Amino acid sequence: MAHVFVYGTLKRGQPNHKVMLDGTNGWAAFRGRGCTAEPYPWDLQSGDNIHKGHCVGGGGGQMLRFLDDFEGCPDMYQRTAMQVRVLEWEGGGGPGDSVQCFVYSTATYAPEWVHLPYHDSYDSEGPHGLRYNPRENR
Repeated sequence: MAHVFVYGTLKRGQPNHKVMLDGTNGWAAFRGRGCTAEPYPWDLQSGDNIHKGHCVGGGGGQMLRFLDDFEGCPDMYQRTAMQVRVLEWEGGGGPGDSVQCFVYSTATYAPEWVHLPYHDSYDSEGPHGLRYNPRENR
C-alpha cells in the first residue's frame, strides 16, 4: 500500500476530496494528519515552517495513476517520496511516527512565488479569501 500526503484541495472537507472516494479511481482511505519532516518548496515564506496535511493510504497503482493524471504529473506537478511526521493517526495511536509518503508538488516555481503569503494548512473557505477555482472553470 502506498501512502500519499495531501495538503490542499484533496484533503477531507475540500473541493477535490470526492475524487479520493470515487472507487473508479482506485482505493484510498484517510490514515491520519501529519506534517512534512523537512520544509519543501511550497513552504515559501519560512524555512522553519512545515506543511500540514493528511496521510492517505491507497490501494497501489490504480489510485497513483489516477492522481498522476489529476495532478498533471509530471508536467505541472511531480510525485516524490518524502518523510511525513504523524501528528494524529485515525482511530488513535501515538503521534511522532514517521512514514514515507508520496506528495505532489512543483520542483520549480517562479521567483516571485517567494513573496506570496504562506498558509500553514490550506482551506478553500479560509480567511485568506482565495476561493478555489475548479479546473473545469479555468
